[in-house]
Amino acid sequence: MTVHLNWFLPTGGDGRTLVDRHAYTDGGVKRSRVTPVSGVRAPDIDYLVQIAKAAEQVGFEAVLTPTGTWCEDAWLTTVALAQHTERLKFLVAFRPGVISPVLAAQMAATYQRITRGRLLLNVVTGGDSTEQRRFGDHLDHDRRYARTDEFLSVVRGVWSGKPFDFHGEHYDVEGGLTALPPDPLPEIFFGGSSAAAGPVAARHTDVYLTWGEPPEQVKQKIDWIRGLAEEQGRTVRFGIRLHTISRDSATEAWATANRLLDDLDPDTIAAAQQALGRSESVGQQRMLALHGGSREDLEISPNLWAGVGLVRGGAGTALVGSHADVADRIEEYHALGVEHFVLSGYPHLEEAYWFGEGVIPDLAARGLLPRIPAAQPGPAPAANGGPATGGPVAARGGAPLLVAGGR
Repeated sequence: MTVHLNWFLPTGGDGRTLVDRHAYTDGGVKRSRVTPVSGVRAPDIDYLVQIAKAAEQVGFEAVLTPTGTWCEDAWLTTVALAQHTERLKFLVAFRPGVISPVLAAQMAATYQRITRGRLLLNVVTGGDSTEQRRFGDHLDHDRRYARTDEFLSVVRGVWSGKPFDFHGEHYDVEGGLTALPPDPLPEIFFGGSSAAAGPVAARHTDVYLTWGEPPEQVKQKIDWIRGLAEEQGRTVRFGIRLHTISRDSATEAWATANRLLDDLDPDTIAAAQQALGRSESVGQQRMLALHGGSREDLEISPNLWAGVGLVRGGAGTALVGSHADVADRIEEYHALGVEHFVLSGYPHLEEAYWFGEGVIPDLAARGLLPRIPAAQPGPAPAANGGPATGGPVAARGGAPLLVAGGR
């Protein structure tokens, strides 16, 4: 089992800090409570193309694109980016409650033909009722997972290419089909830490995703989902969502982490924690429990830093260290059964190169990757860690903090 490496597309905005990097949102925190900083990069197509091309160049297989109020539509954005890349796959996050499952199945089939098979699907059931209501969804937490269960049953049913009937609590479909099913069928990624989520993952998912908890907690999740899947006669593979800060030395990496932490004043952290605490997501509450809102003792496991989660919803931990340190931790998770690593870092353009040029060759040397990707000419980060030559122009002004909705 080799490692599959995936990067992230910041379709809500990007920047050099953990705060003020999002172009479109207050994320539940009022603008007056966040001090604007410079260097916010708007998620325009030119900048996202740079990230996608960098990810493809250094050897990532796919990029995850988030979903929610505060980012660009994942389907439209990635199909545009597919025209600027050759091999890169797109892990498209979407909410099953706000789209017909038959239409979603048709969209996936069309996407596969347009991109020649480069679609992966990330099903996001949603853990924030406020966010869900923005899309007209008023179901509670457990009923959302019950609906996702039916949704995925319909999607897989209509992918058979034959008329498919389904009669459930949330969907009533007669003769649903995709006349030309997707080829290949997109792999379905899915995450959820609640009791309601586990059986859905066991029945439908190809890859179960967890946020970056310490290895022992990740092992417990893997054992839980694997056991549920075995009861269904299925095999599920596993992935993990992490940020990375990888440098030529551990000292440099931790200095970068500390600089990110220095940008966070107590009021910003308190406001973010207050907003995040309202989330119904069990996974989000597990992320918050890793640091308890305190900036002390944030290295919760060797090279696993919880500082990101002080202000960011969703994935809140980062692998921090030398390239060899980060490769060690990836190898450790891999030994537990984790196959897919969905990674990110701030800013996403520069960090893609740090990881791609530092960690990927190390993983290849360990036999965890099939080959070291051939380097292609392209922009690289400046020696001082600044933007690549010819890189994006920072958006004017500040934008406030995003505290929820990120994957």
